[in-house]
Amino acid sequence: MTAPILVTGGGGMLATALGDVFGDSADLVARADLDITDASAVQRAVVGRVAVINAAAYTAVDDAEFNNDAARDVNVRGAMNVANACAGTGARLVHVSTNYVFDGLATSPYSENATTNPRSAYGRSKLEGELAVRSAHRDGTTVVRTAWLYGAGGPSFVATMLAKARAGDPVSVVTDQIGQPTWTRDLAERIRLLLDVAPGTFHATNSGACSWWDLAVAIYEEVGAPTTLVGQTTSDAFVRPAQRPAYSVLGDDAAQSAGLPAMPPWRDALGKALRADFSL
Repeated sequence: MTAPILVTGGGGMLATALGDVFGDSADLVARADLDITDASAVQRAVVGRVAVINAAAYTAVDDAEFNNDAARDVNVRGAMNVANACAGTGARLVHVSTNYVFDGLATSPYSENATTNPRSAYGRSKLEGELAVRSAHRDGTTVVRTAWLYGAGGPSFVATMLAKARAGDPVSVVTDQIGQPTWTRDLAERIRLLLDVAPGTFHATNSGACSWWDLAVAIYEEVGAPTTLVGQTTSDAFVRPAQRPAYSVLGDDAAQSAGLPAMPPWRDALGKALRADFSL
């Protein structure tokens, strides 16, 4: 029996959490079973669905600098296929986007209507995807921007630091990138609530803000490892093909206006996530 909700990107961190939250009411489909760049396959998959959560994405941020076409295939053309299919059947679409649509130069939280200015190929592809899904299914699309995701079902900074902390290894972590660590379970819960409010653009991150160094220190604290093992450095020490936003804090005015509660503080969420998803 077809579940009322289709989740693309099955097997990824967010899809795993969505499966936990929605249970039998959602079908999680991985790329092997549904390639969203195949318009005909997407149209068939959407038939009979009340809602589609598009969690499929090309997320290799550095690789996108050299494989722009591959990134756009999934993040723009694939997203457009999903939106077109939803528009054709009247299904609600939730499309997951990213803080990378902003330039990271702000000093206060980005609002949902702040000027976008991506500074990486990945960010540009995700912004194009936002524009594409809104154009294809304007009255039925919710765009959800998030940042700094971690959880069960995939690699993350949190998973890496947890392994280092458990091993008692020293690490060197940047202090000059500020953002909001976001547990996929909390994001999935927020998406569930957003299905019950009018479509629009929403930011969904755990509340508060910290640096990557702060996050690493918190993980070492949770494990009981000496926090003196967490050294400080800056982004200059980690030159990468894609520029990382220095400031990735997203405001949630739209969610508050819709009557939704603030998402849990990042530090509280981290403790719960380490126990629920990482067997701490």
